Amino acid sequence: MLDLTTEKGRYISAALALAAEKPWPEVTLSEIAARAGSSLVGVKAQFASKADVLTAFIRLVDDEVLARAPRREEGQASRDVLFEVIMSRLDVLEPWKPALRSIARSASPDPGHVLAIVASNRWMLEAAGIGSGGIDGAARTAGLATVYGAVFRTWLDDGDPGLARTMAALDRRLRRGERAMQRADDVVQGVRRAAGALFGAAATMRSRMEGARPGARGGDTAAADPETPPSG
Repeated sequence: MLDLTTEKGRYISAALALAAEKPWPEVTLSEIAARAGSSLVGVKAQFASKADVLTAFIRLVDDEVLARAPRREEGQASRDVLFEVIMSRLDVLEPWKPALRSIARSASPDPGHVLAIVASNRWMLEAAGIGSGGIDGAARTAGLATVYGAVFRTWLDDGDPGLARTMAALDRRLRRGERAMQRADDVVQGVRRAAGALFGAAATMRSRMEGARPGARGGDTAAADPETPPSG
């Protein structure tokens, strides 16, 4: 359960309550301050904008998801662990579904908000025991962000307490994404092999060119130098 009893948490709670009542663009920082029983000075001490409020909320959700993340069992498929992690995230978000529906439908993406969502997907990969670093990790993060974004929109309109439609969509997209990621991994491995071969060939060529320079080898230097006395 998210702790929204802190000063920052009260502002987040106020913002979400207002978003559930009216379109997010119409919510002002002054209203957030008033709903939280504070002032704009208090809001300013915690946030620079409404987008910062949402970013802080996302990070709190990240913390809760990571705290709930199940330990991956030996032999358990990555797809199954990701399924659990994502459904856990949606479970954490459930109390704020009306607010999130309003925000998703009326808010234009903010760069900071987008970056926070990307970071969330990276942490969900890590929670599932899947690496998110390097080129491979960036591709996995982008792929999961696409999956999660589509499933999130399905979840917003899923009125079934059992979330059957959401789970079906998540399973279908994870399977599709798994196949796509396998193809992407194959491409990345192919690029790495090609790059390794090119670097190896370049190193060999450089070594041969250096060896062919006059004076590069002691034996050749002696033979070519007229000042070198004959041996014996």
